[in-house]
Amino acid sequence: MWRRCQRLFYAWPPQTPRLCPTPPFGGPRLSLPGTARTYTPPTERKRFYQNVSISQGEGGFEINLDHRKLKTPQAKLFTVPSEALAIAVATEWDSQQDAIKSYTMHLTTLCNTVLDNPSQRNKDQLIRAAVKFLETDTVCYKVEEPAGLVELQKNEWDPMIEWAEKRYNVEIGSSTSILGPNIPARTKDTFTSHLASYNTWALQGIEYVIAQLKSLILSMGVIDRHIPVEKAVLLSRLEEEYQIQRWGNVEWAHDYDLYELRARTAAGTLFAHLCSESSTVKHKLLQD
Repeated sequence: MWRRCQRLFYAWPPQTPRLCPTPPFGGPRLSLPGTARTYTPPTERKRFYQNVSISQGEGGFEINLDHRKLKTPQAKLFTVPSEALAIAVATEWDSQQDAIKSYTMHLTTLCNTVLDNPSQRNKDQLIRAAVKFLETDTVCYKVEEPAGLVELQKNEWDPMIEWAEKRYNVEIGSSTSILGPNIPARTKDTFTSHLASYNTWALQGIEYVIAQLKSLILSMGVIDRHIPVEKAVLLSRLEEEYQIQRWGNVEWAHDYDLYELRARTAAGTLFAHLCSESSTVKHKLLQD
């Protein structure tokens, strides 16, 4: 419970939100009463291209904005390994209207992260970062009260733990202690070996999903197609949803947070699948 406090952005019972300067994920951020009422819109660029297309180069598939090649923030050629991923990224760019809202382009952002690798992490480091989430996995931390939330966690989280234990033949468990469950070394080794079967691109997507859900177990449930994105997001927000049922929504704020989390989780999941499957698609103009 203590670990999830950072995610409980809103006070309970809810108070009237206000807008404050720094927007999360490119959107407006809320602050509680008593802070200055200001709003800084996310940075946007005017759309400077008419047509979007893809082409195959020596290093993979490229995105063309009219006759210009798309580049990364570090000015590297934007090249992806999968034609399907290239089409998905091109669709993000083609969907922009008068302004380019980069904060809505999650696939493009993930590609830039892999290509530029600003944190200079290799595959082993990505895997270790993902497995480390087991130590603070959302579904492994239970509360002792109130009774309603205890029952909800038992009914919703326990089946996911049981699925993961059976699927990967490991022991995970859960705990109500502030120290969390004691995850066996063998369990960590098993997940490490499993994640090593993915390439670096797919791992970036998987870690992105884990960071959104704060749970390796829920993330693998989505990646393995055991549960849909909507279900995974709901389970990751179980405490928040319980509080909402008791106290109600904070106007539009909770819905915004929910939809944004769904979008990011879905993007990371799609990214992982498109990067781990060697697939080609029939060519079709995006303008059709």
